[in-house]
Amino acid sequence: MTDRDGRREHGEVYRLRITEAGVYMLRNQATGKILIDSSRDLASVRNKIDFGRSTGSASVLDQRMAADARTHGMAVIELVVLDVIDLRPEMTLAQVTADLASLEALWREKLAHVPQY
Repeated sequence: MTDRDGRREHGEVYRLRITEAGVYMLRNQATGKILIDSSRDLASVRNKIDFGRSTGSASVLDQRMAADARTHGMAVIELVVLDVIDLRPEMTLAQVTADLASLEALWREKLAHVPQY
């Protein structure tokens, strides 16, 4: 096995690992504004937010929200998972992406009355 084959195999294993995909909301508890987004890997979103809190770095956030986090601190940013997709092995990346887009639109509509970034 060549080095390239090993990297390709490792990449394939990483891509096929089971993750938790879903729609989440970041809420600025100081201003009440929210940011709704989705991810194919909610664990990585949690890790990113936790890292930002531990280092005090607002740069882990979407730029629309980062300025407020710099003003009020990362401690006011709350991560709320709104919906999780039941991932099945037969689902393609396109199906997951389409499902996430639909759920995200649904949540934006549901929470349209809340000030958003």
